[in-house]
Amino acid sequence: MSNPGGDDHCVSAVPRYVQIAEALIERIESGELAAGSRLPAERELSKQFGVTRMTLRQALNMLDKQGLLTRRQGDGTYVALPRIERAAGHLFPFSIEMRHRGYTPSARVILLEQRAAEASVANTMGFAVGAPVYYSHRLRLINQEPVMLEKFYVPVQRFPDFDRHNLSDHSIYEVMATVYGVAISQARQSLEPVAATSYEADLLAVSPGTPLMLERRLTYDASGLVVEYSKDLYRGDRFRFVTDLAPFGSGPPSQSRV
Repeated sequence: MSNPGGDDHCVSAVPRYVQIAEALIERIESGELAAGSRLPAERELSKQFGVTRMTLRQALNMLDKQGLLTRRQGDGTYVALPRIERAAGHLFPFSIEMRHRGYTPSARVILLEQRAAEASVANTMGFAVGAPVYYSHRLRLINQEPVMLEKFYVPVQRFPDFDRHNLSDHSIYEVMATVYGVAISQARQSLEPVAATSYEADLLAVSPGTPLMLERRLTYDASGLVVEYSKDLYRGDRFRFVTDLAPFGSGPPSQSRV
């Protein structure tokens, strides 16, 4: 980082606040600034970097938007907890993967009702418009912290009385397998960033407009029939998605219906 004492005369084309943000990110990723630790006061940090507090705040705002900091009213700014890695290329039930990572998962059913499939849902799942489906909102928590909101559809014809099962304590895939004899074979999913609505923000304990990651997923049984269409919303400050990549040129990408 060049010219550490220059606030307005930095010779680098990179804005000074960006350089400071990158320096703080390096400290966080290296462990110098540990997760959950309190940052030094703004006055101290601005003195360290030789900049005004206004420039420093630009850097802190940049990190805040990336979910790397947590600001506590009247108590200062803290390094956020590390994001949880979620395997994007494998079909692992949320609860199993979270337990494997040492967390205690739980769930709370917000909505579970039968309704007629709207055109967009019916077309995605390959059903007739108006076909009966179960629709659910289920809040997922780890260590009692809300981190993900599931919105999913399953066909009534394939899973009659699905709404009678306790989905707070059981995986929907577990119910499908043990009660209905339907084993999940594969899934196709896509990821895209979205902003939290007021409803979603309230459930996930974040502010409206907070970045979320939307995972759309079509799940199939061994016969290739769709058994679930899900739109899962993950808190962007708590998760990152990772996947293993095949060598370049190993084959063309498949088209997604999700």
